[in-house]
Amino acid sequence: MAQGGLAAFSAREVAKRIGYSVGTVMNVFGSVDGLVMAINSRTFPLWTQWLEDRLAGKVGAARIQALVAGYFDFAASHGNLWSAIYQHSLPADMTIPEDQAQQRGGLMTLVKQEIVAVLPAHRQDEAERLSRSLVAMVHGHCSFALGGSFALLGEDDPFALVMQRVIEVLQAHEADLAG
Repeated sequence: MAQGGLAAFSAREVAKRIGYSVGTVMNVFGSVDGLVMAINSRTFPLWTQWLEDRLAGKVGAARIQALVAGYFDFAASHGNLWSAIYQHSLPADMTIPEDQAQQRGGLMTLVKQEIVAVLPAHRQDEAERLSRSLVAMVHGHCSFALGGSFALLGEDDPFALVMQRVIEVLQAHEADLAG
């Protein structure tokens, strides 16, 4: 997945590389969707650690900036893994196993913790929804940046643009961004 992305991914190639038959791989994961879901779920702890490393030693608003920059950096450095998460859709009758949901949830837990840290006490109950919305906004900017859409629109600093939007949203929620 990391080498060729979702478009070039095949269960047959996975089986070949690990020395198992395709049937064995399908027995373990149930389907190609199950295999892709498992691989994508393993990307989340890597991504979370990537962000934690960038947050180390930062305080206040610098933590928010490091979080957003870390999102952009992870996507640029691990483009195939990052995009595979968003390119893969589960069939309607398939659910994510609890252990994989926990792997995936670590990223949003980290983001929420950072949002909670800057929100005043009376706005803490907004942190979860606000975190999801901010991640979606950062993702959109990052996707446009990496895909070249911003360049076509004449935007030469997508990171500064998204940081401005993130700061505006957080300030509208009375966040303390000093420091």
